[in-house]
Amino acid sequence: MSSTDPGATPPDRVPVTRASHADRLTFFLLKGVNRAVREFGLIAEGDRIAVAVSGGKDSCALVHLLQARQRSAAEHYQIVAVHIQMHPAGLPDLRPTLEPWLARLGVEYAFAPLALPPDEPLPLSCDRCAHHRRRTLFFQARALGCNKVALAHHADDAAETTLLNLLQLGRLETLAPARRYFDGAFTVIRPLILVEERRLAQLARALEAPADVPACPQALSSRRAWVRRWLADAGRDRRQMRANLWRVARRHSKAFT
Repeated sequence: MSSTDPGATPPDRVPVTRASHADRLTFFLLKGVNRAVREFGLIAEGDRIAVAVSGGKDSCALVHLLQARQRSAAEHYQIVAVHIQMHPAGLPDLRPTLEPWLARLGVEYAFAPLALPPDEPLPLSCDRCAHHRRRTLFFQARALGCNKVALAHHADDAAETTLLNLLQLGRLETLAPARRYFDGAFTVIRPLILVEERRLAQLARALEAPADVPACPQALSSRRAWVRRWLADAGRDRRQMRANLWRVARRHSKAFT
């Protein structure tokens, strides 16, 4: 059909394909990622980054964004997606659904089962689960020759952490954009720290990322879940509240000293 055909679809009404929608979201969200990289010095020339991919929307969006950023970034770096399989803790194994998606993305990836001591009682508490997952992730990052580990915490996570620490501990602390571990052997970075959760959800849907990730059994009853619901109830004021929490935390938090 020619462009002069009266039945042709006008250019401004051409349907937006899933691919073009994902490209537009990627372009938009990379602005926040690039700002965080510049502002906090998250990525350097020659880095090899283990990207923690849980299979949820945030981590799937992160590995895609860091891969897309490689095409135009000033720094030359490598990424490898690392998924810690949680079936040793009694949760479903996501490899059958996550691996095909990572393969389609064309990114290097690795899977490793959660490492648990033989006498570890189940079910795991939130603290013990986080400890073992982080320990297994660091072990795999070292085995893969990575010097940095990227986590998918975003702007909403930072606001929730600030509020949790204020209410529980009486101090203004938030998530550090970058933090060194084991005498500098690893640096944990959070490239999504300036990106809104809802935008990441939009990107994950456009990328057709796995959507059947089972929630942690304690996810709905945790203190973080309560704070998340409280902030969600703020409605339109949530964005301003998140900005205020981030601003005051940056001013007083040790994460920025």
